[in-house]
Amino acid sequence: MASPSAATSGESAAAPLQPLIQWYPGHIAKAEQALTASLDKVDLVLEVRDARIPLATSHPRLDRWLKGKPHLLVLNRMDMVPPAARQTWTDWFRQQQLTPLWCDAKAGLGVKGVQKAAIRAGEALNARRLGRGMRPRAVRALVLGFPNVGKSALINRLVGQRVVESARRPGVTRSLRWVRLGQELDLLDAPGVLPPQLEDQRAALLLAICDDIGQAAYDTELVGLGFLRRLLALEEEPAAGVELARLESRYKVELAPTAPGEDWDPEAWLTLAATRHTSGDRVRMAQRLLDDFRKGLLGPMGLEAPPSPMTGSDNHAPPSVAPSCCSFTGEDSGGMDDDLRRSSAT
Repeated sequence: MASPSAATSGESAAAPLQPLIQWYPGHIAKAEQALTASLDKVDLVLEVRDARIPLATSHPRLDRWLKGKPHLLVLNRMDMVPPAARQTWTDWFRQQQLTPLWCDAKAGLGVKGVQKAAIRAGEALNARRLGRGMRPRAVRALVLGFPNVGKSALINRLVGQRVVESARRPGVTRSLRWVRLGQELDLLDAPGVLPPQLEDQRAALLLAICDDIGQAAYDTELVGLGFLRRLLALEEEPAAGVELARLESRYKVELAPTAPGEDWDPEAWLTLAATRHTSGDRVRMAQRLLDDFRKGLLGPMGLEAPPSPMTGSDNHAPPSVAPSCCSFTGEDSGGMDDDLRRSSAT
């Protein structure tokens, strides 16, 4: 068994260990090979991330795939994060010279803004083609992202009908497929891609919490506890929108500290909640907790904060995810809600 990774700066060395999370099914490896072979055919990359965890759903190989191509960043599930978090992330991404396009592909909010941004990028590409004496054509856009971040749902919304399989679970799309959107845009729907090794296990924990990797990759109870600890760490971050009172209200279990002056204990809370709701079964209670979060029943909340300018790391990074016996093998149309409502209504 590999030895646990060292605790990062500012984290307690005694923090409870989480399971090593790894998930790289065979269809992803095959899809990545096909994706690499198709890159020369695309003009534009539409990268889709989960708005709750914008950094954890950023692929480390993105720059290699871009190869200098125009890049539009789409943050999907905007309905699942509070407005303050959207504005905080928009400000941070703009400092990185990148304006995010916020959308809720399920409801269609913000999708028109994504379409317009892609078409604008295509107009610039066709202007260059005309300058070389070439005929204009539909811009070819690759829709890229981690599993279950809403790529296929976005394509279906853009096209206006169900043209690709879409479901709220990872691994539904398994092969590349071209989809025509009018005369201006061709979309290449790609399966969710993951790094072969999830080296950042803090990010892997967030992927598991948000259901962006397969459930066989992790221990449900430990991920549920990781989620509770994440909420505790983010409680003082106003933009995150974490309100622990929602847990008390929904599950009727008090968030009481085990001793005066201490924080409440997630382990003890999960045990009490399991006693009340799942006949003492902590695994079932952890699954219920995660399902409620994924369905938005705990209210909108973000699980990441923008990196600190001093450290370059998440101000509220989750505890390290260390090995255990439980291992298993653009343009300005984002950021402002009023703009998104107008673009969705057109």
